[in-house]
Amino acid sequence: MFLDFYGLREQPFGVTPDPRFLYLSPAHREALASMVYGIDAERGFLALIAKPGMGKTTLLFQLLQQFRPRARTAFLFQTQCTSREFMRFLLLELGCEVNGEQDLVTMHEQFNRCLLQEAHADRRFIVVVDEAQNLEPSVLETIRLLSDFETPQAKLLQIVLSGQPELADKLARPSLRQLRQRISLLSTLAPLSPQEVERYMSHRLRTAGRGDGPLFTALAAQMIAELSEGIPRNINNICFNALSLGCSLRQKTIDVDVVREVAADFDLAGMRSEPGITNFKPETISLASPAPEARSLVTGSTSNTRVKTRRGELLNREDALAYMQEIIQRLKKDQHFAN
Repeated sequence: MFLDFYGLREQPFGVTPDPRFLYLSPAHREALASMVYGIDAERGFLALIAKPGMGKTTLLFQLLQQFRPRARTAFLFQTQCTSREFMRFLLLELGCEVNGEQDLVTMHEQFNRCLLQEAHADRRFIVVVDEAQNLEPSVLETIRLLSDFETPQAKLLQIVLSGQPELADKLARPSLRQLRQRISLLSTLAPLSPQEVERYMSHRLRTAGRGDGPLFTALAAQMIAELSEGIPRNINNICFNALSLGCSLRQKTIDVDVVREVAADFDLAGMRSEPGITNFKPETISLASPAPEARSLVTGSTSNTRVKTRRGELLNREDALAYMQEIIQRLKKDQHFAN
């Protein structure tokens, strides 16, 4: 393990959503502030939607940590379930006793008693549902009905739905219009810029006990930003493997050569069961003769701009892709192929 070698107390690029390691980029800070405000204002339904690996779960843990002293909280992530299973998971998360024979109505009544108990104690009740893109529409409707538990003066329950972009697809369905209308605040997260990637790495290293002195060279950090596309989970994976390799090589500083070797190890192209065209070397790519239908589209009079076929001639990657894209566009315009 590389911890002692690099002067670290703990793993800086772990896979667990530890709020201590949360780096608040402008987008993350805005999303957190929006959710805190929504709960304080008792808006009822909030949503956090972002691509995988953006740090949604870590941000949600930080949110719950801020409210835990003054609120009853529940965090659910088992989302491939029925409505009855969802209510059972929710009650178990709240520490309620649930037997296997309880029906949905009985569990709703039990949950309502919990809400009223917290309301009498003047405490908020917050339910966070992670990986909500996996929920069936019927379960999302069950969650919507939970928000009906309220008094004339206040919402008894604050619900945060968090998920990947597929959640937005589901919420856009006409059948879920009522749920979409109840979501009063919608937040998202953006990939980190190259400068933020470097600050993200430094933040996690400091939290793990790293002292002064850069551990990654500037060029190495720049390459990590490019390879990771600014996605925190990708950054963690690359950095972990770079530190592991650097330790095995006894290098006290991670340079671009180490990162390049890690990137090569992460390339899955050669491991696929059915390798695609990306496995071929550019100099070996040539174009086959087009089919008669395609040839008529390419060399005919369907457009003033013609693409010259170069049968038997080797093309570079850019010319090959441009040629194929032109054929695809012409095929789409031709009624014979469109139908």
